[in-house]
Amino acid sequence: MTSQRALIIGASHAGAQLAASLRQEGWSGEVVLIGEESAAPYQRPPLSKSYLAGKCSLDEITIRSSDFYSKQRIQLLDAHVEAINRSAGHIVMSTGDTLTYDKLALCTGARPRQLRVPGFELAGVYYLRTAADVERIRTSAAPGRRVAIVGGGYIGLETAASLRALGLEVTVLEATTRVLERVTAPDVSTFFERIHREEGIDIRTGAKVAALVGDDCVREVTLSTGESIPTDLVIVGIGVEPRTELAEAAGLTLNDGVVIDEHARTSDPAIVAAGDCASKYISRYGRRVRLECVPGATDQAKLAAATLCGKSKSAVSLPWFWSDQYDVKLQIAGLSCGYDQVVLSGDPTVGRSFSCFYLRGGELLAADCINRPRDFMLSKQVITQQRPFVRTDFAHTGSPDSLRNG
Repeated sequence: MTSQRALIIGASHAGAQLAASLRQEGWSGEVVLIGEESAAPYQRPPLSKSYLAGKCSLDEITIRSSDFYSKQRIQLLDAHVEAINRSAGHIVMSTGDTLTYDKLALCTGARPRQLRVPGFELAGVYYLRTAADVERIRTSAAPGRRVAIVGGGYIGLETAASLRALGLEVTVLEATTRVLERVTAPDVSTFFERIHREEGIDIRTGAKVAALVGDDCVREVTLSTGESIPTDLVIVGIGVEPRTELAEAAGLTLNDGVVIDEHARTSDPAIVAAGDCASKYISRYGRRVRLECVPGATDQAKLAAATLCGKSKSAVSLPWFWSDQYDVKLQIAGLSCGYDQVVLSGDPTVGRSFSCFYLRGGELLAADCINRPRDFMLSKQVITQQRPFVRTDFAHTGSPDSLRNG
């Protein structure tokens, strides 16, 4: 009998975990993990943090060693997939070669959203998604040079902190009225604006980019107000878009990503999906979500592997995220969508330690915990177990802060 083959398209967190989990679930056939980079799968979160800052090497952020894949009989294939032929049961690669499959997983991830303004194709304009992107940025990021970062989300702020530590003059341009506007409460935004300014970064809000100006290389950023900001390089961090072209061409259902069910199955039950490309309904929040976080990718990949092995598993995992900026560690439990009340522990206007709790009808939905790991761990428990939010549980004995509405 011919051995069965499982193909995994995408070799980041979800893909690497899915390959490992297939073996753990008892898959004895071939496992082929297809990525578009020659390096072994590596962690993405450190790219804008410690890796950009030069505090670690690529080998230090690999997800698993090369020996692991060899011992587990997982083939790593550096290739670009052009199409999926569901009826024939094969994929088509850019070389024209085909590869048959018995089981298929889509872990295609996401790509940076492009800044479509005049001059966007100039040299010196960068995006940050891969290790190669970081290497290109490093070639231009000499101490004393000026960098304009377009976007005041997590990637933009983390990149700003890393480049400031390398000695660059940094300006952050955020189009909305505050940084992190789409993901946090105003108090949290105000805190991060304050600490970045304390570190010498020029934070501009309401700063809409109209054009990038230069001859062959970018030299200025022109705002919608007409103001010009001189710069030596530009880094764009305005969010990501799921990579769904393969799924769309194959006729799979999409809704801000590849739609999956509680078992990670797509609209074709023979194909699973996981990670940043996957969109899953989370009843707790009453909406379909692409989690864009490592824990979410890991949990979905484990479910997908079980499904491919004919097992029926499901899990309701809590989204959680983190961000490192200077001496600040932000840990986020849950999703802060649909809240009707904000409760603060600590004072975000002074120091670098406080927590922001998001409630709906008195129930804890999410928490942003800045340098407060205890609050983060307790918030995860309360949210996961849907326990009542008891303010005294989060009171910090001996500290001057008190819980109050934000």
